[in-house]
Amino acid sequence: MALLQISEPGLSAAPHQRKLAVGIDLGTTNSLVAAVRSGEATPLVNQFNKKITPSVVRYTKDEIIVGEEALNQAQLDAENTILSVKRFMGRSALDVAQSYPELPYQFNGSNEDLVKIATPQGDKTPIEISAEILIELKRQAEKSLGDELQGAVITVPAYFDDAQRQCTKDAARIAGLKVLRLLNEPTAAAIAYGLDAKHDGVIAVYDLGGGTFDISILKLDKGVFEVLATGGDSALGGDDFDQVIVNWFKQHIELPEKLSPRLRRVLKEQAKAAKESLTLADSTIINIELDDGKLVSLELTLDVFNELIEPLIKKTLIACRRSVKDAELDISEIDDVVLVGGSTRVPLVRSKVESFFNLEPRSSIDPDEVVAIGASIQADILVGNKPDSDMVLLDVVPLSLGLETMGGLTEKVISRNTTIPVAKAQEFTTFKDGQTAMAIHVVQGERELVKDCRSLAKFELHNIPAMAAGAAHIRVTFQIDADGLLSVTAEEKSTGVQSSIAVKPSYGLEESEILTMLKDSIENAKDDVEARRLAELKVDAARLIESVESAIEQDSDLLSQQSLSELKDQIAQLKQVTELDDADLIKKETELLEAKSQDFASLRMDHSIRSALAGQQVDEI
Repeated sequence: MALLQISEPGLSAAPHQRKLAVGIDLGTTNSLVAAVRSGEATPLVNQFNKKITPSVVRYTKDEIIVGEEALNQAQLDAENTILSVKRFMGRSALDVAQSYPELPYQFNGSNEDLVKIATPQGDKTPIEISAEILIELKRQAEKSLGDELQGAVITVPAYFDDAQRQCTKDAARIAGLKVLRLLNEPTAAAIAYGLDAKHDGVIAVYDLGGGTFDISILKLDKGVFEVLATGGDSALGGDDFDQVIVNWFKQHIELPEKLSPRLRRVLKEQAKAAKESLTLADSTIINIELDDGKLVSLELTLDVFNELIEPLIKKTLIACRRSVKDAELDISEIDDVVLVGGSTRVPLVRSKVESFFNLEPRSSIDPDEVVAIGASIQADILVGNKPDSDMVLLDVVPLSLGLETMGGLTEKVISRNTTIPVAKAQEFTTFKDGQTAMAIHVVQGERELVKDCRSLAKFELHNIPAMAAGAAHIRVTFQIDADGLLSVTAEEKSTGVQSSIAVKPSYGLEESEILTMLKDSIENAKDDVEARRLAELKVDAARLIESVESAIEQDSDLLSQQSLSELKDQIAQLKQVTELDDADLIKKETELLEAKSQDFASLRMDHSIRSALAGQQVDEI
């Protein structure tokens, strides 16, 4: 008798078949793709039988070249060979021009718009260029695995903001990839080490790649990965190590005032080669061919190299200290340190990290491969190959998110370092009688006043029922998905009228700006509290003035001429002091107006009751 196979709804009738999903480390300098095969997560090789594919795209009139071949041609065609495009993700033309003035590319676009790079095939955005890298990684993965992919987990720096994350998703969509999740790079590394070493405790993931630095403090407990705090710098990495060597070259070689694109590329590549050589040697000889054919040789010692890069390493350790503090831990409570990123091979980086944490860093998995490996493990779970997995990932938001309220105040809805995905709501009300619309201003930051925070988005809620001030109930909900993308919805509760927005800033927030915002919030904490108190008192005063003036307009005949005059004089006095920045004086005059208006309020109440009872019998009441 033959057996008839059945399955539960939604499950494959062939349970032995695996769904193909990969983890992609879309790096600044290099990219990798990995997959779980035969229960083991391994990087997949490209056409050159290498695991690493340079994140380089070259445009010619007739073709697009990606990876190693493009990198090899960079010196010959520097203007049209795009390196480190990840640094431009979610950034405006003005941002890029100010941050990278010496790059050989022609940048186009308005100051506020996403930057575009001129190529022989027209202007290309960082999204389109990144998509070419992803297309190549997808192609090599499908060739290695022998079938179409059903999804991918793509990693991003922990400090990528909404715009940068959305750009990454858009690039994947152009490449024909279904994004199962965007995953923070340090969290991906923790997955790889957490499953490999079965480690419970608190781990610091120090991720120094080609163009970005991330530090994450994670708590691992029986398969639950919780990010306690994150920090870093989205514009600091191995490329900056290369640049300080280039600057050293310029001090020791006679170079033309304006460097040709070829010579710029030569200097960069020789600097990178010297850096890599000094991971094993005490000195290295650098040979540079100038544009006139002249060959110049220089010796760079390890001691000089260490002196050049020490300030950059110090910046990473400052971010480490801040993140440990944000996690409300002492450095002694860190159980393990994981090194991620090719730049952690630099001996001084390893020794400084070891001294800072007083722990020997863990690096048993190749630092170039660990992120892709962790992402592939997560992809294998999300695509449904491990339905019994109990792994849980809890990332955090780097800066508080909130709304502007009356007086230019910031009302935080989701606090900094809240785990995501998350949804939180708060209720607000109207300021004026008969108000039928409300402006919603979404802001990001730690300061008490909106002017000191970053504006993310604005939208309006209309068709609010006309009610007395304070009677309407507006529920505003903030929702952040697993990829860190924010949506905000406002709803008037009695009618169900809604308005919403997906928050996609026009360009990215620099890590240095984030760190400045955090620093400012600490340094100005006392002043901010006073500023908030002053603003709140001004709002209370304005609300009271509006209320009393409205009452006078309706029922001034209930007052004697003297009482009316005194009340108006007190209103004028309060209006005058609200123009000043004296919180105590505003509070004093507000209390005086409240006291003077109490008798008026009682008269109005009595009048309303008498009007309501007029002409009625006691037994009817």
